[in-house]
Amino acid sequence: MTPDPAHGANSIAVEGIDAGYGLVRVLDDVSLNVGSGETVALLGTNGNGKSTLMKCIMGWVRPTKGRIVAEIDGVRHDLTKMATTDIVDLGIALVPEGRRLFPRQTVEENLLLGASRPKARPHIKTNLDFCFETFPRLAERRGQLAGSMSGGEQQMLALARALMLNPRILLVDEPSVGLSPLLVGRTIDAIKTLKEHYKLTVLMAEQNFTQALRIADRGYVIVHGKIEFEGASADELNNNDLIRQFYLGM
Repeated sequence: MTPDPAHGANSIAVEGIDAGYGLVRVLDDVSLNVGSGETVALLGTNGNGKSTLMKCIMGWVRPTKGRIVAEIDGVRHDLTKMATTDIVDLGIALVPEGRRLFPRQTVEENLLLGASRPKARPHIKTNLDFCFETFPRLAERRGQLAGSMSGGEQQMLALARALMLNPRILLVDEPSVGLSPLLVGRTIDAIKTLKEHYKLTVLMAEQNFTQALRIADRGYVIVHGKIEFEGASADELNNNDLIRQFYLGM
């Protein structure tokens, strides 16, 4: 059985936000949009504001200017005025940098904790079965403590836990961090598989340009908290001279 697809438009529009921590401004007039059904890459090296933007979308960091509008099943919501729990209840799921699992809970317990929003609960069995089908290693280790797993296995679990939320929009923050090149490729492929199966809208923050552009429809480059380049396609990003020189080593 396939989970219910999104019934309407599911998109995010970030409109001119400033944000930071105390007196330190991290994001400066950032605007971007992720259209319904798109995979958009937010590209940049460490320390340029990718994770802060993700935290703003989830309500963990409040912008000092601008707004973030999510359209869920055709209904618009200003996320800057909402609590994180309400944002999650809309169907916006984050796979955070560093995974942030419950290390003393088993694989299966972590997955069940992911099904926290009311609309996800009727789909628990279907989503759990699909997660185990997509990530057979998790099925094999469903009773193992999450903290005892390898980095690659933990990343699989973090992705699967987000899918247990039955989301409309998936945010993925630095999925390649701490993984070998082989596991990075597998993780990026898994994001594509999950996106297509669940008909998701995806925003992926990533510093591995080559891997991210394998599955992204288009993307943005963020430098020192500002969007410095917007590519209308993966090819346009690949063929930009500055990106090729500074990020792709070409």
